[in-house]
Amino acid sequence: MATQLRDYRIRDGELDRFIEEWSTHLVPLRRSMGFTIPAAWTVAPEHRFIWLLEHPGDWDAFAEADAAYYASPERAAIDPDPARLIEEQRTLRLTEVLLP
Repeated sequence: MATQLRDYRIRDGELDRFIEEWSTHLVPLRRSMGFTIPAAWTVAPEHRFIWLLEHPGDWDAFAEADAAYYASPERAAIDPDPARLIEEQRTLRLTEVLLP
């Protein structure tokens, strides 16, 4: 399973709006395209939204599915696009540490 951490800084005063639009539009579309979203968090004082995005298989499969998601007519039809509220974003590939 390929797991990515996405860390967004949202425009001041727009965190609640971002969460509503993300939850309503992006989460169902991601799930319909084979992704799972195991968790999401906010760091409200910093206007940050952090979430995990997973896809079965390796990073090549993740990248292929991610490209298909962004190229899909369903993604293009989302209006307004919640991404307009993101001021800065960072994505990290996570590697699981197996605990004893």
